Amino acid sequence: MRGALTGALIFEGLATDEASAEALITSGEVELAPCHEHDSVGPMAGATSASMMVYVVENVTHGNMAYSNLNEGYGKVLRYGAFSEEVIIKLRWMNDVMGPVLSEALKMSDGLDVRALLAESLHMGDEGHNRNKAGSIIFTAKLAPFIAQACSDNNTAAEIIRFLGENALSVLNPVMAACKAMADAAHGIEGSTLMSVMARNGTDLGIRVSGLGDQWFTGPVGQPDGLYFPGFTAEDASGDIGDSTITETAGIGAFAMAAAPAIVTFISGTPQDALNATMEMYEITTAEHTHFTIPALDFRGTPTGCDIRKVVELGITPRINTGIAHKDAGVGQVGAGLVRPPMSVFEEALLAYADKYLS
Repeated sequence: MRGALTGALIFEGLATDEASAEALITSGEVELAPCHEHDSVGPMAGATSASMMVYVVENVTHGNMAYSNLNEGYGKVLRYGAFSEEVIIKLRWMNDVMGPVLSEALKMSDGLDVRALLAESLHMGDEGHNRNKAGSIIFTAKLAPFIAQACSDNNTAAEIIRFLGENALSVLNPVMAACKAMADAAHGIEGSTLMSVMARNGTDLGIRVSGLGDQWFTGPVGQPDGLYFPGFTAEDASGDIGDSTITETAGIGAFAMAAAPAIVTFISGTPQDALNATMEMYEITTAEHTHFTIPALDFRGTPTGCDIRKVVELGITPRINTGIAHKDAGVGQVGAGLVRPPMSVFEEALLAYADKYLS
């Protein structure tokens, strides 16, 4: 998080290095706030600064909007706390060159149906969080003709299409925004015990509950259990981080692992583990998604709507698929794996629910 904030301030021209960024933040001149408090989400460190272009996703049924920044791909990237010159150069290209073209392309396309895209990608081996290879290909294919039309320079159009097509996570950010738009529509329902937000900042994990307003219930983040890149071990890992658990909140990600058996090659385990993960999540959810279905389970809908009562009663916490960041700012991603939130946040939320509705 510190590395991403440093990079965001350098990107904005407000700082020149880590020391000047830290001085600016600790002086109180920079306002920091959770993405979720601004109808927004960002993967991993998730930093979104004032000048960054964002995807805008509309829930056309309920009329609410959600936002997410643009995905940088793999390697040394801002979302994993890297802020070297190459990171800033890429961010500025994305913002100044790719972003305006994508904006025009999306206007020409009259928008993309992210829910339909997700439904199709789940039938092609994605789970919508750590594995988005199929979804990113669909996303690129749908936009490519409009990018070609929107961009007057063929070389630039080719560069943008190549960047999107070669990045297996291109679609993650608009998918996250779509999940945020879905989950926010379920927030603020009187008496509801559904979890409507789950997010982490590298130190704490927080949830919000639909019937409990904007109160956060927080506890310490876990250490992901997974596969590490060569040269790295669990001792190098930061605590779990990011807003991408909005995918699990909406019923995909680790909740839909049965649709993506190949994901275990990235996060460890076996295809049976992926199946077991989804089956366990049916125990703590209230519904099966009518649009997101799993071929391996006879097209059963993904488990959706995590109920804090069931979590506490059964002693089963939600599963989370996650990337693993290095504990030191600037290094970047060191692996990927699985983690769970602390039970304490659900117990605290349930007690608050009892105080509000049953006392």
